[in-house]
Amino acid sequence: MKAVAWHGKRDVRVDTVPDPRIEEPADAVVRITSTGICGSDLHLYEVLGPFMEEGDILGHEPMGVVEDVGSGVDSIKQGDRVVVPFNISCGHCYMCSNGLQSQCETTQVREQGKGAALFGYTKLYGRVPGGQAEYLRVFQAQYGPIKVPEGPPDERFVYLSDVVPTAWQAVEYAAVPDGGSVVVFGLGPIGQMCCRIARHRGAGRVIGVDLVSERLALAARYGASTLDMREHADIPAVARDMTDGRGADSVIDAVGMEAHGAPVGKLAQQFVGVLPKPVAAKLAERAGIDRLSVLYQAIDTVRRGGTISLSGVYGGMVDPLPMMELFDKQIQLRMGQANVRRWIDDVLPLVQRDDDPLGVEDLATHRLPLAEAPDAYRMFQHKRDGAIKVLLQP
Repeated sequence: MKAVAWHGKRDVRVDTVPDPRIEEPADAVVRITSTGICGSDLHLYEVLGPFMEEGDILGHEPMGVVEDVGSGVDSIKQGDRVVVPFNISCGHCYMCSNGLQSQCETTQVREQGKGAALFGYTKLYGRVPGGQAEYLRVFQAQYGPIKVPEGPPDERFVYLSDVVPTAWQAVEYAAVPDGGSVVVFGLGPIGQMCCRIARHRGAGRVIGVDLVSERLALAARYGASTLDMREHADIPAVARDMTDGRGADSVIDAVGMEAHGAPVGKLAQQFVGVLPKPVAAKLAERAGIDRLSVLYQAIDTVRRGGTISLSGVYGGMVDPLPMMELFDKQIQLRMGQANVRRWIDDVLPLVQRDDDPLGVEDLATHRLPLAEAPDAYRMFQHKRDGAIKVLLQP
């Protein structure tokens, strides 16, 4: 089959690799019909290379049609249309039973000290082949895959793999009061969906922050007030002016480790990137730092007693945080990988509605053949051609 494989920093290729097959009773094989490129994939493309091996298959936002199932799988069958969550969870352990599927005790990558295994996401999370491919071997298929109806286009459902539940959890963790205010930093796919979900769930004012014109325009189209970082030197001050002078009730950081405006963190990441891989991996694990400019702005933007929700991926081990300010302002801070399965009962009915309240059919800006993945990665990283969300179609 054809699959998108990592070959080095900013080097992904479409390789021919062996077809996956059933190896365990709880396996399924899914023929992929649509698969997204995520902002998290760009971290692998750029700064997380020390944790990748040449030939690793990328991608964690797939959907398709079931080709085969193992003897232990009875929740789906051949021919079913399914979405595959990015985290691999069993559904019956303590963590899954408590809605923490991203910490599944059955698939935890204990040798790396990490939570549940993820599709297509470094050795830190199990080095499981991902879904930017023609076929995907799905582990724990007795629980993970989400069966969806025939008929509507893939765009209605593919974001159930990551984007919609991640944004739903981000808004849930942000604890936006009914009629309250929320600032969303970063208007990529997750940030866009955070804005829409916050409004859907009753936020009175949603403010989106970015520096890409197309992203700002899309968020505004769905009712968000927008702030262009290129025009405002002090975003927290402007946000306070927009929220009765006290700051936003809630802030969502949908950017993460590669934020703009953090030159020290950027240099540190670039330095690690040129070291020999074993040395770079050890250094990143023990002394890695992130670009924290957005997180610092989030802390400055949120009101006293407010909540910050982190959905952007961070990977630093020695990140400096302003603990005095966090403590003094009595800020609540919540974060973590999305527990996809926990939120499906909330979000599946919304994406099925004829009126498409979350605008899932209006998120993808590019739909490209799998063969064009290398160009798609470059376009997405450099934010060219108005790229906000890219779907690959094998």
